[in-house]
Amino acid sequence: MTDPTTGSLRVHGATLHYEVRGRGPLLLLIPGGAGDAASFDGIADDLAAEHTVATYDPRGMSRSPLDDPEADQRVAEHADDALRLLDLLSPGEPARVFGASSGAITALHLLAAHPERLERVVAHEPPVVEVLPDAAEHRALIARVQETFHTQGLMPAMTEFAAGLKKDGDTTEPKAKITLPPQAAARAERTMANLPYFLGSIVPNFMAYAPDIHRLEALSDRLVLVGGQDSRGELPYRTAAFLAERLGAELQHFPGGHTGLTTHPAEFSELLRKAFHAHICPLTPVDPTADGY
Repeated sequence: MTDPTTGSLRVHGATLHYEVRGRGPLLLLIPGGAGDAASFDGIADDLAAEHTVATYDPRGMSRSPLDDPEADQRVAEHADDALRLLDLLSPGEPARVFGASSGAITALHLLAAHPERLERVVAHEPPVVEVLPDAAEHRALIARVQETFHTQGLMPAMTEFAAGLKKDGDTTEPKAKITLPPQAAARAERTMANLPYFLGSIVPNFMAYAPDIHRLEALSDRLVLVGGQDSRGELPYRTAAFLAERLGAELQHFPGGHTGLTTHPAEFSELLRKAFHAHICPLTPVDPTADGY
């Protein structure tokens, strides 16, 4: 793995740690969950063969400290952070952006707010539950998770949260443990340290975010929505599928589940490259009659 060039960027209320690899048009990768720049270690070098690949720790995560650790977190401010990185690394040139999970929510807002700065956005399973017909149930889930977090602690709340993301009626035992690449295992300590902030600050604010459907519909030619092949029926997949339907777009499938970029990095990066050249290399659309939609 190539060592990236690292830097820091002062933004409103925080200082961002970022990493850059490669040469070519800018591709900004926005991590989700409790992840940071290292979330993309498995795919960044591959993508850097034809891009300047920028990754970063979102505000409050890992090496991007907040001025005020208790500050409310807003999708718009996280999107503004991404914009500042684009302005720093690709001034005046439209960039490509990939976002995963909560990072995909950031990417959606960035596209809606600043389309002139973006050539194309690929959003992998953004958990925008407000687009769902049963959104009220998911609001109740988030409220229960927050109550559990404050009364019982982190791990019981994470258990409740994970259960709420499963397929409806899924009572199966957990799948066999996947052996992660060494670099993925090495970042586990930082990810664990980020979990309280993720659960207490990111989850309630990001999952309450309602995307501007009409704005995104007008920009749908620059947006690729993606679901995991193995996550049909799970909450983040459902939101991606319903959002695609609302926008009249085709949902694409990438390998693995919600964390496919970690479990299937080679296949994931290949399809991501194709997604940024979809007019040349169209992907296979989702069958809307398939199970789990």
